[in-house]
Amino acid sequence: MTEIVELCPSADLVDGGRAFGFDVLYAGQSSRAFAIRYQGQVHAYLNRCSHIPVEMDYQDGQLFDDSGRWLLCSTHGAAYEPDSGACSSGPCRGGLVKIALSESGGMVRWHTAPQLKPLKF
Repeated sequence: MTEIVELCPSADLVDGGRAFGFDVLYAGQSSRAFAIRYQGQVHAYLNRCSHIPVEMDYQDGQLFDDSGRWLLCSTHGAAYEPDSGACSSGPCRGGLVKIALSESGGMVRWHTAPQLKPLKF
């Protein structure tokens, strides 16, 4: 069953800027995820490089390269397309795990999935 979770105000996500991090339960394990804005659209992914499953940001929320064009893994140098999560270059084994979002009324919302749920304490 899909649940809709309010993540953050739309204004918190700036094109090519800092990501909004959040916790998820993925495949039964606690994981980090992030939401970004790229070319005016919001996108979210599991914060896990497809090469080796480590968090990609070198500082919390810092996932874009200096140009704001690519999402980079700070450990392996893999570059991902911000709008699809597809691997563009570097050591990748597929793309990033996409998370469904919507945006309306000044709020970004996450549409959960059976394999990707909010982490509840």
